[in-house]
Amino acid sequence: MKKRDLEKALRALGWELLRHGGNHDIWSHPASGHTEKVPRHREINEKLAEKIIRDARKVANAD
Repeated sequence: MKKRDLEKALRALGWELLRHGGNHDIWSHPASGHTEKVPRHREINEKLAEKIIRDARKVANAD
C-alpha cells in the first residue's frame, strides 16, 4: 500500500500527524490521545498497513 493511501485512511478516521521521526511518522487521535507509528517508506507492507488501519478504527470507534 502506498504511504499516501494509508495517510488518507488515517485522516478519514480522525487521526492527525503529530510529528515526523527519523524512520517513522507519529500519528495521534485527538479525542483519545492514542498514538500510532507509521513507517516512512513509499510502500508499506499490506499486512502492516491493514494492522495500522484496524488499530486506528478501534480507537476511533471507541469514542
